Amino acid sequence: PLLQIQQALNSSHTNTKPPPTSDATTTMNMPSFLPFFHTKCDSSVPQPPPLPPLGGGGGSSKSGESATKSPPETIDTTSAPPPPPATSTTPADDDISKAAAAVSSCPNPGPLEGATWDVRRLTTLDTYDGVRVDISKQLSPFFAVVHSFHLGTTMLPDGKNSSYGFTTQMNDEEGFMMARVDPERGTVDGRIHKALLGGLAMAKLQVGASSEGANDQLLGEIDLGAQTWTANLKYGSMGGGNVVGCNYFQSVSPRLAMGGEGMYISANGNMMSSYTAKYFLPTAAGEGDDKEGLSAPAAGPPGEPPSYLAATYNAGQGMLSLNYKRAVTPSRVNMCASLECSPVTLESQVVVGAEFNLTRSKMNLCVDGTGRIQSVLEAKLGREPGSPALNFAAELDHGKSLMRFGYGLNIGS
Repeated sequence: PLLQIQQALNSSHTNTKPPPTSDATTTMNMPSFLPFFHTKCDSSVPQPPPLPPLGGGGGSSKSGESATKSPPETIDTTSAPPPPPATSTTPADDDISKAAAAVSSCPNPGPLEGATWDVRRLTTLDTYDGVRVDISKQLSPFFAVVHSFHLGTTMLPDGKNSSYGFTTQMNDEEGFMMARVDPERGTVDGRIHKALLGGLAMAKLQVGASSEGANDQLLGEIDLGAQTWTANLKYGSMGGGNVVGCNYFQSVSPRLAMGGEGMYISANGNMMSSYTAKYFLPTAAGEGDDKEGLSAPAAGPPGEPPSYLAATYNAGQGMLSLNYKRAVTPSRVNMCASLECSPVTLESQVVVGAEFNLTRSKMNLCVDGTGRIQSVLEAKLGREPGSPALNFAAELDHGKSLMRFGYGLNIGS
């Protein structure tokens, strides 16, 4: 077979007849008895497909006409929002609208005694010397006891340098009761607060008794309040005679509150009266979350009122007191100033105080016009509720050459 293949190849090379040619390309025809020598290159090149018509469809006129037509519009399958429901007035809506219309824009100003409570707290610091230890024990969710020790101090009367006090307190949802016994001085102090009329009124009873009986006192009070005002009535025995008094505090506008207090002491026949005006300052940009520039005043000492300016005139003593409180950083930095002056004698006294609340400590500082400096530092020794707290107190009076330093420890809740 190899000889036959060689002869066939020689005969193909010696053939003088030119092979057939085509318009596209020239192909070489291999013998039919050699099928395994055929490749894809030996086959003829296929003709390209015909170009489509310009209309994009077939050659018929109908396809041309359909190509010129605009594409069909897309149908929006999204449903339109439903129409608003028909407005109907019901008795419940009428009651809500009436209640909203009855709400006044003037907030409750809180009790008159607490009008300048936070200023007094920052300008009258509880400084001491020696060692003060308070040990608290929560016996039940409603009952607690406190043991108070004060050692190595020169602030006690009769030249004593130590004292001990035992305090009990019971709290519930409607009030609390508290009593304190001082065995060294032979005194008992008690206080009872009780809510009445479902919280519309608060009854208070204050009792103080001693072994001598000269400073015994009994005072009963009733606090009343409504949406825009508070009032207080008091009656009791103090200083060897009866005491009768009342006060009233009214919000005149969302920023202004005014009130007054009167008291009669039968022991010396004195009639005391005072008048108070308190103006809440607009909140500066970036201070707190009050977007309208006005924060609602707090009802009493536990809250933190916004920046304000208060004036109190004591007609019996002829003293005018101006108090200013500024919340530099809410719940962090507070500053205040107090000015007491006599319009008749022009005697005056000024005190400036500041408070800095940190994560686990608090620093209070105040300076008065005579150069006396007071400071109290409180540091928490733990993050859990009821962790011990360490206190440092100092008082420096260069005018009187007086220096006092003390530290204290609070243990328990």
